[in-house]
Amino acid sequence: MTSHFEPAELLATMPFAAGLGIELREATAERTVGSLAWSPEACTAGGALHGGALMALADSVGAVCAYLNLPKGAAGTSTVESKTNFLRALTSGHVHATARPLHLGGTLIVVQTDLRDDRDRLVGQTTQTQIVLRGQAG
Repeated sequence: MTSHFEPAELLATMPFAAGLGIELREATAERTVGSLAWSPEACTAGGALHGGALMALADSVGAVCAYLNLPKGAAGTSTVESKTNFLRALTSGHVHATARPLHLGGTLIVVQTDLRDDRDRLVGQTTQTQIVLRGQAG
């Protein structure tokens, strides 16, 4: 396990996520929680939040969860595979992501991220595999 980090500190290491407006509210090894507000600039035709925005949220929150579960001596983590099932369109409000580890190995970490709307309805679900990076960070 890694040291304690504040959510804002972790988000600052991901400029793309911060630029999209992703907010990280909770970051522990057991559960990482973040959200993204619906905006017309991030939509497809019909006013639905773009799947790429949903995947960016899931990948970012899931990556933090994986990072917080790195084995001793690891330098970092990187997504090697990600699968998302889109279950409902988000046309207003926020999408909330909750990531939990499914597998914590020395080479691979698997994280599942549930995406829910403001009414707690499942919008999508992402399962991602993160590789454990060895060597020096940076």
